[in-house]
Amino acid sequence: MTTAERTQEQHRHAQPQAEAVIDLDAVADNVRLLREYAGDAAVMAVVKADAYNHGAVPVAKAALAAGARELGVTTLTEALELKSAGIDAPVLSWLHTPDADYAPAIVAGVELGVSSPRHLASIVAAARDSGVTAVITVKVDTGLNRGGVARDEWPGFLRDLGRAHAEGAVRLRGTFSHLAHADELHHPEIDSQRDRLVEAVADLRRHGMPPEVVHLSNSAAAVTRPDLRFDMIRPGIAMYGLSPIPEIGDYGFRPVMTLRTRVALVKKVTAGSGVSYGHRWIAPIDTTVAVLPMGYADGIRRNLSGRFEVQLGGRRRPQLGRVCMDQIVVDLGPDGGGVSEGDHALFFGDGRHGEPNAQDWADLLDTINYEVVTGVGGRTVRTYVGGEGGGTE
Repeated sequence: MTTAERTQEQHRHAQPQAEAVIDLDAVADNVRLLREYAGDAAVMAVVKADAYNHGAVPVAKAALAAGARELGVTTLTEALELKSAGIDAPVLSWLHTPDADYAPAIVAGVELGVSSPRHLASIVAAARDSGVTAVITVKVDTGLNRGGVARDEWPGFLRDLGRAHAEGAVRLRGTFSHLAHADELHHPEIDSQRDRLVEAVADLRRHGMPPEVVHLSNSAAAVTRPDLRFDMIRPGIAMYGLSPIPEIGDYGFRPVMTLRTRVALVKKVTAGSGVSYGHRWIAPIDTTVAVLPMGYADGIRRNLSGRFEVQLGGRRRPQLGRVCMDQIVVDLGPDGGGVSEGDHALFFGDGRHGEPNAQDWADLLDTINYEVVTGVGGRTVRTYVGGEGGGTE
């Protein structure tokens, strides 16, 4: 073996410094629990945004193996990635510009969400050019006033859809919408949106185009509103083990991502010495600190500086001073707490080792747990455990 080959082999077996451990068994457990919440309805596993930054293909395969029937993404690129990975389950992609290149997705069998007459016209043109009938799901704007066919465009859209359907350019498979207040249990808009979706489905039936599947419920509605199940629920955040309504509880879901690093350096700091840029923290006594090689370039937000703890050496350790681009410093106390260079430090996870969870970070940042997990990046390497997806990427 040459020196270069030995170096490559060492890199392959080296433990990553910045690591997101993705537990595919937790994904499976969460999907099975969601199936219980779904009752007789099917489960569409939402794996948009690279499965909320957990890895779309491994998570999708784990979710399908656990009983999810379909997959949901936003972009055509995301959908085609799943199809290229050999996934033959239905994949719905619902966020597009009118001039998107629909033909490859149509040929690959991707189900296309349609939100306007312009989108429909572009899909029909692509279907004609490819010679393949496009499978579509109509997205109805029931009150979120974001994506979906607007009320004033609905009558004209129905006429255009009827023509395209009669021509054979499209096949209507589904109808869906997004809720605006699903995490506010008794908000009256939830019922109003349900009623508007029901009206839209009735319109489609009257025009001879009954949808095969209707869905409305996101994670929050899936766990709180069994009356909104329709034919399928469409959970996202709950599948990753994070609560859609954290102020109420965790609903039994298990966090999938553990963010961790390894101690790069342990060193003594004397009383009166400052730590990190700007010396915002001054050691009140002689102490020992650990340098952890992750920073804001990897998703450890700078505005968390001096406000969070990591689990290290069997207990939570306070972070000191400013979060830097590549590293942070934590206090180990005068005796060093038995921590050695190379030990794992946990930023957040499922709490089994005493570490914080993503919701704890969300509370500190005044944001939602979605943003915490999707914000992990930079040099962070994913390691998969459980399921059939062991390994790194």
